[in-house]
Amino acid sequence: MCFDVDSQPPITPLYGAVVRTEDLVLSAVDGTRFNAFAAHSDSVTPSPSAIVVMPDVRGLFSFYRELAQRFAEAGIDAVAIDYFGRTAGLEPRDDAFDFMPHVQQTRPETIAMDVATAVAYLRSMPGSRQRAIFTVGFCFGGHHSFLQAANHHGLAGVIGFYGSPMPRQGATMGPIQRINEFECPVLGLFGGTDQGIPQESIKAFDEALSGVHIDHELVTYPNAPHSFFDRKQAEFQQESDDAWQRMLRFIAAHTPQASQAQA
Repeated sequence: MCFDVDSQPPITPLYGAVVRTEDLVLSAVDGTRFNAFAAHSDSVTPSPSAIVVMPDVRGLFSFYRELAQRFAEAGIDAVAIDYFGRTAGLEPRDDAFDFMPHVQQTRPETIAMDVATAVAYLRSMPGSRQRAIFTVGFCFGGHHSFLQAANHHGLAGVIGFYGSPMPRQGATMGPIQRINEFECPVLGLFGGTDQGIPQESIKAFDEALSGVHIDHELVTYPNAPHSFFDRKQAEFQQESDDAWQRMLRFIAAHTPQASQAQA
């Protein structure tokens, strides 16, 4: 498990910002309907960048709804998706939801379908077809966010928090095995004391990305654990602040209009 259900993003809300939010039901290409939550920045013209938020193993819950709003406050439209439309349906879930049986039934190809649907949604708004779109994921979602670089969504970049670059248990292909298919830059953010992601695997990921000339930045915070990006982990607020700013810089650097404005 990554974040507890009462966790919150460690980002101070931008008071005074007007953000429009909506609960969505999106339909994937295989006909599956799944829950999502969108947050739109308050702008007369569409934001030049947008992001698909990929939760941890719990799926869509309050942490990711709040995170989507923090992105929108920063001028980045966001949609957070749920993974379990195929197995848990659309019904509301309480804190006692037994998520692991549903996690075990997910497949990389169906998650990719859902991401493609979210990307299409972000491009469907007037004036948004050419916007730069990113993914960001956490733990399970971080692993799958890295994989989206190989799934031909036309992404501007992928971001993963404590997502393993190696195959998950029972799988033969992970991000590092698909590195030759990567089509966009990568930002990886890791905890140095995360026992689930050895430093050797991060080094191997770094070398593999360099080997195929993919623009990337892999950051390890030496004393931080898994799931450090959490308001409850107050002792790692400095690391969380740095991670948030790195994300914003990464998005700006790979958003054409933002890059031109900075030039």
